[in-house]
Amino acid sequence: MNDFQKAILQGIPDTLPPGKPFDPEVSHAPVRKDLLTKAEKKLAVRNALRYFKPEFHPVLAKEFAGELKNFGRIYMYRFRPDYKILARSIQEYPHRSEQAAAIMLMLSNNLDDAVAQHPHELITYGGNGAVFQNWAQYLLTMKYLAEMTDDQTLVLYSGHPMGLFPSHPEAPRVVVTNGMVIPNYSKQDDWERFNAMGVSQYGQMTAGSFMYIGPQGIVHGTTITVMNAGRMISKGDGSLAGKIFVSSGLGGMSGAQAKAAVIAGAIGVIAEINPKAARKRHSQGWVNELFENLDDLISRIQQARQSKEAVSLAYIGNIVDLWERFVQEDMMIELGSDQTSLHNPWAGGYYPAGLSFDESNRLMVDNPEQFRMAVQQSLIRQVNAINALSKKGMYFFDYGNAFLLESGRAGADIFKPTGDYRYPSYVQDIMGPMCFDYGFGPFRWVCTSSNPDDLNKTDEIAARVIREQILVSPPEIQQQMNDNLQWVLAAKANKLVVGSQARILYADSTGRINIARAFNEAIRNGIISAPVVLGRDHHDVSGTDSPFRETSNIYDGSQFTADMAIQNVIGDSFRGATWVSIHNGGGVGWGEVINGGFGMLLDGSPEADRRLESMLFWDVNNGIARRSWARNPEALFAIKRAMETEPRLKVTLPNLADDGVVEGLFD
Repeated sequence: MNDFQKAILQGIPDTLPPGKPFDPEVSHAPVRKDLLTKAEKKLAVRNALRYFKPEFHPVLAKEFAGELKNFGRIYMYRFRPDYKILARSIQEYPHRSEQAAAIMLMLSNNLDDAVAQHPHELITYGGNGAVFQNWAQYLLTMKYLAEMTDDQTLVLYSGHPMGLFPSHPEAPRVVVTNGMVIPNYSKQDDWERFNAMGVSQYGQMTAGSFMYIGPQGIVHGTTITVMNAGRMISKGDGSLAGKIFVSSGLGGMSGAQAKAAVIAGAIGVIAEINPKAARKRHSQGWVNELFENLDDLISRIQQARQSKEAVSLAYIGNIVDLWERFVQEDMMIELGSDQTSLHNPWAGGYYPAGLSFDESNRLMVDNPEQFRMAVQQSLIRQVNAINALSKKGMYFFDYGNAFLLESGRAGADIFKPTGDYRYPSYVQDIMGPMCFDYGFGPFRWVCTSSNPDDLNKTDEIAARVIREQILVSPPEIQQQMNDNLQWVLAAKANKLVVGSQARILYADSTGRINIARAFNEAIRNGIISAPVVLGRDHHDVSGTDSPFRETSNIYDGSQFTADMAIQNVIGDSFRGATWVSIHNGGGVGWGEVINGGFGMLLDGSPEADRRLESMLFWDVNNGIARRSWARNPEALFAIKRAMETEPRLKVTLPNLADDGVVEGLFD
């Protein structure tokens, strides 16, 4: 047994490890607001001390109080492991359950320095999307996973490992909940307070569910969105050559935008206020060129437009300054969006114009109200610039980050006279009708060997399955199928991997099942050398109820309900998922969305064949059924087709009322 394995099995150490120095070279979470009363601060320290032997308490109590004062949270930096956290080969993790070892690999990837946004604060992406609240939770969870058998289930309450409970091999190995608070206590400041006390956390989507695969996790969806936006604005072949796509953010999920723009053939111009985030994405090859001077950037954009070059250009500065410069230059911008983390506007998710990155980080702590006002004034300026460019012909879409929501709350000119937003959500115009309603969504897989050769083999298998599916697919989904084939064929050349050997693919139910079945057979026959983890983003057909994003193209009034996401995680749990999760918050923010996900280990066994058939069919068609009941025509087509292929499926279909029957009833 090596030192890494011994450290995992030790869990929380028996002796106090030396303190860890604060590393200024690492991207750290901003200091959080001080919202706790003196009594609540004492409670937060008491809560943190529960993980440790009483003899450690005199030292740790003062240390944790200092962390709470200095950072607004108790992260327990002293207990951050000395070993490097990354997605190792599954066999390197000490384990009694192979399923548990796969989960160890996946959560380790979420905390890899190359992957995580703020790794020392256990935050994967989105500014506050946490894997755990503190390092004691990480250590204890890894120990439980190493020790557990297939007759046990680990229960995680917002990062806290409540314990191992007896279950059975068909049950999930881990059940995760994040941020599941009583609805009346689900405001932004409630999260700040509960998280500071150590009793709840914001798991985002794939951060707290151990399914994050780096910026690749959103790059396919972003590519689909940008390509189809190009098709919408183009009267010809839909080419984006020489056309400009402008957005903001090169952090966690937003880091995909630059790469997606290039894959789609556009000139991607992305602003990022955090120099470390911009340089990290540049060093990883996710953005081509960096600029700190707007004059130089404008000149380079004009050069790229003239040569119709597909290139990504990052501006290290504020997005508002960039938008306003485009207005000043009277430039034609074809496509625009935003991916600042506006689900978290007051604590590092949005940096206002007129303040530097460091000045903002200080102001949000020293004077939260003044910072709030600066954010809202900045949003008003940003919307004014976007409106001016839209009048020239720019197609702007909300990319599901609460941009429209927070701009409206700020008093920006973002509404039509009818009270509707001026701009659509990308789900309303593109992702909903073209993908989700037909059952296409961000299916993904991870090779637990951590061997690139295995990933190459899965790409080849997926391409073969897609080619076969294209031959029998109806005309309504031929474009989606052909886009998928081109995506997976070019995936290796596009150098998408950051962290685990993973792949994202927008597949429908049939595609997911057929690809998974082929993977399982390849594992059984030794073609793929180790098990494969299946999963998806929560941002999918069925996984998320979010009225301003995933369910924004639901128009029957049910977009504010969360039955679909809850039903989905329950159904996944007894149909074969290896682990399941359900979260409050993710994407557009705490209190604005309920979302869930799963992980499933394929090990080549007949049991895995049975599980994948049952669970993947449900995981997609649950959402299509709900969307069809909302009268979405594409979903009605898809669910009728699903019932034809699976005679046991019986879905209640809507009868469509004629407008003439309803209009005038209440005049």
